[in-house]
Formats: sequence, structure tokens, C-alpha cells
Amino acid sequence: MPELATRTGINQAGYALVTSRQEPDWVRARRAAAWRAFNDLPWPSQRDEEWMRTDVRGLRLDKFRWDCLESAAQPSIIPDLPEALLVAGVETAGVSISLDGQPISAALDPDLRRQGVVFGHLPELLVKYADVLQPHFQRQVISSGYDRFAALHAAFWTSGTVLYVPRNVVIDRPLHVLTGLSDGAADLSRLLVVLEDGAEATLLTEQASITETATGFHCGAAEIIVGNSAHLRLVTLQNWGKSVWNFGHQKALIGRDSTIQWTVGALGARLSKVNQHVELVGQGATSQVNGVMFTEDRQHQSLQTLQHHRAPNCRSDFLYKAALQDQSRTVWRGMIKVDPGAHKTDGYQRNDNLMLSTAARADSIPGLEIEADDVRCTHGSTSGRVDEELIFYARSRGFTRQEAVQMIVTGFFQQVFDRISIEPVRDALSRAIARRVREYD
Repeated sequence: MPELATRTGINQAGYALVTSRQEPDWVRARRAAAWRAFNDLPWPSQRDEEWMRTDVRGLRLDKFRWDCLESAAQPSIIPDLPEALLVAGVETAGVSISLDGQPISAALDPDLRRQGVVFGHLPELLVKYADVLQPHFQRQVISSGYDRFAALHAAFWTSGTVLYVPRNVVIDRPLHVLTGLSDGAADLSRLLVVLEDGAEATLLTEQASITETATGFHCGAAEIIVGNSAHLRLVTLQNWGKSVWNFGHQKALIGRDSTIQWTVGALGARLSKVNQHVELVGQGATSQVNGVMFTEDRQHQSLQTLQHHRAPNCRSDFLYKAALQDQSRTVWRGMIKVDPGAHKTDGYQRNDNLMLSTAARADSIPGLEIEADDVRCTHGSTSGRVDEELIFYARSRGFTRQEAVQMIVTGFFQQVFDRISIEPVRDALSRAIARRVREYD
């Protein structure tokens, strides 16, 4: 793919277009560093350990529209938007919507705004609230030099959402972010979440295409900072069209005596490669990450997780479940890393795979890297097919074969669903998966 950068908006002209925006000098300096990294780094290849099971040679960046680089103005007429699954029946405290890298609308409860909460489109608010957001944005939670996709995003991001919750402010209703993509478009949006000490919030985010068959390209990032004694509930649903290329870097820093409960749903995309890292940086920090993945046709979902224990007396719990049908494939590489001095660590990771086809494939690669004494770190992985006796039992009681398989798949994911505290969100994920299940071959 070396020639792609010269045949799309991802070139010197595109970079000049992005840096011509009205942004603070420190933002442009960050872009310049990332642009240099993008030009110096190679495209990932299957010679790299992280990418050896994920083939991106079919990616052609010149096939997508790069309108996102041209303007940050809200359209005068709101276009068609993807269906929002997570907020049906949910009373929200705020909403932020974008399409193809362009802001569409944003709203926040006035009472929360008076308490100092900042929520809405990142480019606009990064200028308006620079004194509050600059220290966190410059922290560079995700390194632009991690790989070329990280550098691409850091140099060219043009949209996204920010949530900033001041010290000791508790938001008792969820906030919602919808990132949409129309057929053939590119999007490089990012998410910045900052909870100061003692703050609490629930954020529901979803990425969706306007049509299920849409093509497109998404290269995103999510940077999450949870202060001391703060609590964040985060739901991330990836529901792109079946021909979308999806790349993402997600990283959370969890402070002393703080918690994050992170629920992930990955249903769409032709190929998805996401890095999800959680760093427990303060003593007594806790993270619980729950993920559901459902793949069909020739979909490829690749997820690399890292539970990084940097402080003592921290706990991490990662549970990912995947169901695969047709000729689809999942790759999960998980690592628990314990730094020297991070004693009394309690780390757990598990990945279970349910095969709904003889042609599907699941690669599950857990790992441990422990440099401290007095820790408890465990991992596990299972892969198997649906038990025909279970199908027979359900059919003997009047269910069709497809209904029986749907029940079995729903039951397989139930352990994850039970961890979701918001009932409408739990039901929405369950229904979205059940609709995709076909007869088991």
C-alpha cells in the first residue's frame, strides 16, 4: 500500500487542508508530529506479529470520499442518519451526532452545562474550552507512533466528541454519541472522555452506516481519562456496514480507587482491527470490560486487548465472547501486563467462541507478562460448536431450527448481557445479534 498516500486526500495537499483550519497552535504542532510519523512508518504487513492474522492488502484508500478533510461546518439540511440502537427507551442527558466526519447536532442538559460539564463536538469545544481540555488533549494517551493507522488518525482527525465532567459532578442519565457513515465515505473521528476526581458518568457511543451493505473507511481513536475516585460506564457499539474497513485505537487511564465498566459490541465491518488498552495507573483502580462479537459472511474482526497494571492493589476483568457463522473469522490477542511493584494485582481475561459454521475460524491468543510478586493473574479461552442435542431439545418443544439456534446464541452471550446495568441497552444488543443468526449448518 505505499502508493495509496499519493492517490487520496491523505497526501501533502490533504494535510495542508486540515492544518488550514482555525485551530490552536498546539493542536497544529500535534498534527505535524503525527504527519512526520505517518510518512516515516510503513504500512502494517503480515510479517508483523500483531498483523500476521489480519490481511489489509485489499484496502484501497483511493476508493473512498475524503469530504471530511474539507469542512467542519454543520449542514443547513440534516441528511439521513443511521438508526440509533442504544437509546430506544432511554432518557438521555445529552446527544452528539456526526456524519462522514461532519458535525450534525449536539445538545446537553442546561443544568449540567451550568455545573461545568462540557459535551459536544470536539473541534469546536477544544477551542472554546482550551484552558480545561488542553492539558488532557496534550497528554497524548494514544501514541501517534504506535503504527501508521494511529499516525494517520492523529494527523488528519477532523471530528469527534468530547465529554468533560468536573470534579465531584455526577451525571445520573446517559449521554449518547452517534457517529454515522454514508456509502463510500471516510471518517477519522475521535472521542475524548475526561472525568475529574470524584466524577461519575454513563456514555453510550455507537458507530453505524446508513445502510447495512455500505462501504467506507473509518480510522478512529478513543482517549479516556478517569480521575481518582471517579466512575465511568461506557458502551461502545460498532455496527458499520458489511463493506466498511474499520481501524481503531482505544485507551483508558484509570486513577486511584476509580472504576470503569466498558461494554463493547462489534457486529459490522468487512474488516475491523481494534486495539483496546486499559492502564490502571492509580492504586485500587478497577476495570471491567465485557465484549460481544458476532461475525457472518466473510467478516474479519481482530481485537487486541491489554490490561496494564501499573499500580498495586488493582483489579482487571476482561470477558469477550464471539459467535461466528459462514466463513467469518475473529482474532483475539489478549495480554495482562503487570509492572514491577504492582503487587496485589488481580487480573483475569477470558475469550469464548461459539462456531456456527464448519468454515468459520476463531484465533484466541491470551498472554501474561508479569514483573511483580504476590499477584493473581489468570486467563482462559474456549472454542466449540453448538450442541446438536440442545437444538433437538428446543425443536421437540415446537421451536424451528433457526429459533433454537437464536436462543442458544443469546444464552451464550447472556453472561455479558447480565453485566450491562442499562436494560434497554442490554435488550438492544441482544436483538441486534438475534436478527443476524441464521440456521446452523
